[in-house]
Amino acid sequence: YAPWCPACQQIESTWESFAKESERLGITVGKVDVTQEPGLSGRFFVTTLPTIYHANDGVFRRYRGSRTLEDLQDYILERKWEAVEPVAGWKSPSSIMMHGMAGLFHLSGWIRQIHNYLTGTLGVHVWVSYAVFILATLLIGLFLGL
Repeated sequence: YAPWCPACQQIESTWESFAKESERLGITVGKVDVTQEPGLSGRFFVTTLPTIYHANDGVFRRYRGSRTLEDLQDYILERKWEAVEPVAGWKSPSSIMMHGMAGLFHLSGWIRQIHNYLTGTLGVHVWVSYAVFILATLLIGLFLGL
C-alpha cells in the first residue's frame, strides 16, 4: 500500500479488521508501505496498489478477489488459495530476477535522494543535477566498457 493511494485508504479499515481476525484464522497479516520499502515493491513486482499476496511455505499467490472482510476470510477458511496458480518461478519474490529488480528499485531511491540533496540542500539547479547524472551514467558506461 501507499499512504497517498485512494484505493489503499478505502480498504484500510477492512484490512485492519482482517488483521484482527488473523489469530483465529491461523495466519499472519501485514502491510508494507511501498514508499518506505521500494525494494519490496520491486521484488513482488507491484504494478497496482493495493496488491495482496498470500504466502504459504515459500509459495506466493496473488489475491485478485473481492476485498470485503468476508471474502478475505473465506479465501483462507475455505482454502480458496489452493485453486490459485502460484506466482511463476522467475517472478517469485525469492528468485534471482526479483532480487535484481529489488536492487534497481533501491538504486532509483538512492538516485532520488542524491537529486533531492543536490537540489534541496545544496540549492543546485535541477538541470545541473540532471547533467551530473548524465555524466555519471556516461562515465560508468565507459568504465564498464573498458
